[in-house]
Amino acid sequence: MKPLVLLAFAFLLFVHPVAAGPIITGQADIVDGDTLSIRGRSARVRLYGIDTPEGQQTCDDAASKRYLCGARAAEALADLIGRNGRVTCQEQDRDRYGRVVAVCQANGREINAEMVLQGWALEYKQYSDGRYAKAEAEARTAKRGLWAGQFVEPWDWRRGKRLSSEASTGSDRKCAIKGNISGSDKIYHLPGSRSYAKTVIDEASGERWFCSEDEAKAAGWRAPRG
Repeated sequence: MKPLVLLAFAFLLFVHPVAAGPIITGQADIVDGDTLSIRGRSARVRLYGIDTPEGQQTCDDAASKRYLCGARAAEALADLIGRNGRVTCQEQDRDRYGRVVAVCQANGREINAEMVLQGWALEYKQYSDGRYAKAEAEARTAKRGLWAGQFVEPWDWRRGKRLSSEASTGSDRKCAIKGNISGSDKIYHLPGSRSYAKTVIDEASGERWFCSEDEAKAAGWRAPRG
């Protein structure tokens, strides 16, 4: 191919970027604040352009009280999707873990943007195109969600940075997955799941917290049925 033709082709690709990937629809289960599992599909969906606190991450609220902000972000995502649980996602890319990176809609709203606007997600500037910058600025000004108190950006938290309140150790430092014991059944509940909010963990009776599903399963706990 001649140089001028190559140049023209490259220009066309720049002006007319490759279209986004396929549309995915289905019932969604919450994995964490920025990740969904679509029933009937093996690949999980990572919400494009946003990042939320990790499941075991804690933040300080407006009163400087520590709370599980990763779990709270997952609950916010569950609230956006609602009881219907149905989402429509437009694939944008695939990440290094094989997850579908997508912009998702639920109940007539784009949930990526809503998570940022409510203050439970940050724009993931390293991987976004700047489309959520205005929503983040509004959430910050209004002190919504994470912005009401103090927090470490999720990407820095994954590198080991911590708030001074997180530096403490002891039994009060919890992961986000609840390991409940009901009769002879050991059941774990993910943040945002149906029974998560009403499940209270009593460590004295053998109940416990887990940082991952794999950890819970290895300890003998199972996911809820149905």
